[in-house]
Amino acid sequence: MRNGCVLTIERSLTVFEPCWYPLVGPLAQSVGPLAQSTPSESFQGWIIPSIVGLVLGAVVMAVVNRLMGIDAKRQSARLLEQTKLEADNLIKTAELEKKEKLLQLQSKFDSDLAGQREELRKRESQIERKEQMLKQSGDDLKNKEKLVESTQRKMAEKLEDANRKSQQYDKLISQVQNDLQRVTGLSKDDARQQLLGLMEKELQGELGQVILRHEKKVSESAQQKAQDILLTAMQRYASSQTSESTTSSIDIPNDDMKGRIIGREGRNIRAFEKASGCDLIIDDTPGVVIVSGFDPVRREIARQSMAKLVTDGRIHPTRIEEIIAATEKEMASFIRRKGEEAAQEVNLQGLNERVIEMLGRLHFRTSYSQNVLRHSVEVAFLSGLMAEMVGLNANLARRCGLLHDIGKAADHELEGGHPKIGADLLKRSGENEHVVHAALGHHDQLTTEFPYTLLVATADACSASRPGARRESLERYIKRMEELEGIAKGFQGVEQAFAIQAGRELRVIVGSKDTDDAVAAKICRDIAKAFEEQLTYPGEIKVTVVRESRFVEIAR
Repeated sequence: MRNGCVLTIERSLTVFEPCWYPLVGPLAQSVGPLAQSTPSESFQGWIIPSIVGLVLGAVVMAVVNRLMGIDAKRQSARLLEQTKLEADNLIKTAELEKKEKLLQLQSKFDSDLAGQREELRKRESQIERKEQMLKQSGDDLKNKEKLVESTQRKMAEKLEDANRKSQQYDKLISQVQNDLQRVTGLSKDDARQQLLGLMEKELQGELGQVILRHEKKVSESAQQKAQDILLTAMQRYASSQTSESTTSSIDIPNDDMKGRIIGREGRNIRAFEKASGCDLIIDDTPGVVIVSGFDPVRREIARQSMAKLVTDGRIHPTRIEEIIAATEKEMASFIRRKGEEAAQEVNLQGLNERVIEMLGRLHFRTSYSQNVLRHSVEVAFLSGLMAEMVGLNANLARRCGLLHDIGKAADHELEGGHPKIGADLLKRSGENEHVVHAALGHHDQLTTEFPYTLLVATADACSASRPGARRESLERYIKRMEELEGIAKGFQGVEQAFAIQAGRELRVIVGSKDTDDAVAAKICRDIAKAFEEQLTYPGEIKVTVVRESRFVEIAR
């Protein structure tokens, strides 16, 4: 037991020797001699070493516990410091992420705000344009209301004046009748009978007067018959007017497409204009690109080609040339099909290929918003119906009517008016003289030796002047007539000027005393030049200057 205690103490001292050997070393040395004493001495003294061993064990355990506490505090301090560093790093990382997210949110907010501001600006501009249009419409309505009120007031005054004069005339007539009855002693019926008897006696020998009266009756009858023929023909052919306006605007999905159409340094737009022969206008108008050109067929090819390019999205010079070439082939087939459909509609056979092509090109021409091809078909039917009624060849009349405006398909390529161009084209195509003269003289040069020309001119006037054929407003029509007459009256020597044939012709009357033939010819040329410089009009305007000397005497 003693040896065991000593071994335990020594083993404990060995374990803690590095740290506590200076404290417990002397105690162990003092216990050592006790182990070498005698048995009796050992028996008496074993309690003391045991107690000493227990005390030393307790001391050692206390020291160990204290050392472990100090080490744990140090480790806790290190862990606490490391935890603080990691917490600081996490805080800094979180702050950086927060700032980055804030910057992203700020950038997105600025972008959305800029888009909303741009949208508001566009809407404000649209609202401003609409307000301007509404204001202009309101001003126009006010002006028209004032004009109507003034007209109504003048009409009321004139009506009141007419009623007053009518009452005065009735009183005067009644007074004269009473005076005549009182002076002559005859009643109204007796006086009428005597007056008729005297007139019969005076006119018995005047056969010429009777002949004139019968001629007048025949003329009235013929006039009535002609009106019946025209009305019957127009009623039998009551087609709806399909006026197709050739637009030159192309809608695009967004304004970014404008940059792609223009191309790098403008190479795409130059290639398009060179291949199509039309001008491409790209302005600030949103969502629209405009094609401009004087040839309606070429302009339509350019419009369709641009629409295909916008839909396809591949816009470069090579692709532009391919699309325009393909569209030209499609347009040639479309034009020929339109010409053949028009010929089949009026039941005409044997037309020249060139004539069919020119006839199809009329589909893209308009005159005062009236489609020229539909107008030609309408004139053909009216001419055929009237020819049947007066006993002429209906097929020939329809042929003359269909081809009378064929010159409008090429009047922008050749010099001269469309009647002369059309007549030359039909003559070279082998048409007979009636068809050629109908194209040449359906506006003027009307002669009785070509009755089909008279029929075509009549049908042309009916088609162009019937309600709904031309969508031109009355105010615009009157304004154009006034402009024509006003320009002509501004020349010295002009007495009167009359615009006729819907503004296609102007008749000018000059005084014979102040002008001679040379001066009249110069006035005619000057008026025509003034129209070319000052006015914008479709087709041509014929100016006719009349100079005459008139002498009137009355035999009493």
